[in-house]
Amino acid sequence: MTDKTVIVDYDSGNLHSAEKAFARAAADIGEEILVSAEPEDVLRAERVVLPGVGAFGDCAAGLHAARGLWEAIEQRVVKDGRPFFGICVGMQLMAERGLERGAHRGFGWIPGDVVEIERAGPEFKIPHMGWNKLDVATDHPVLATIPDNAHAYFVHSFHLRADNPDHILARTTHGVSFAAAVGRDNLIGTQFHPEKSQEVGQALIRAFLKWRP
Repeated sequence: MTDKTVIVDYDSGNLHSAEKAFARAAADIGEEILVSAEPEDVLRAERVVLPGVGAFGDCAAGLHAARGLWEAIEQRVVKDGRPFFGICVGMQLMAERGLERGAHRGFGWIPGDVVEIERAGPEFKIPHMGWNKLDVATDHPVLATIPDNAHAYFVHSFHLRADNPDHILARTTHGVSFAAAVGRDNLIGTQFHPEKSQEVGQALIRAFLKWRP
């Protein structure tokens, strides 16, 4: 039976680009890529991908507004232990709280808060948009394909400030250093957009689709 990766559709993600990137990476693996807003599809998924663009609170509210979707993600990812990949705000939702326009609850999988990037000087524009070098701090199998001095594409104003440094898998710097990737156990998330990061992103997605934590 073909494994199925579900990209969660809750009107808060760059779904077209994500679907194309994952489908391209899956072409030689035999993985089925499905974009779905149905909890039943999430509960049958071998892997779950949560994209996200915009504000933390809006994305959290969008997930909660789709009846049963938040709970289905928690069931499949936490209780069933299936691999999870959060992208941008989807990665931020792994935190306990997002502090953008108030305090909003996340999944709480990575202890810490999502806070605004500190502006280190007038030359460092916020939102942070563009290509930045990745400093990979671990031999995590999903990140093992990232070469030294690799760059990835970021678009964001907030970052996940993890309480446990062991949960930070990679960093980048935009005036200040912050997490570019976080994870533990069967969970991984990137602040950057792998679907927009060309060869580096494709290699990372392919590694995720092969990952068996």
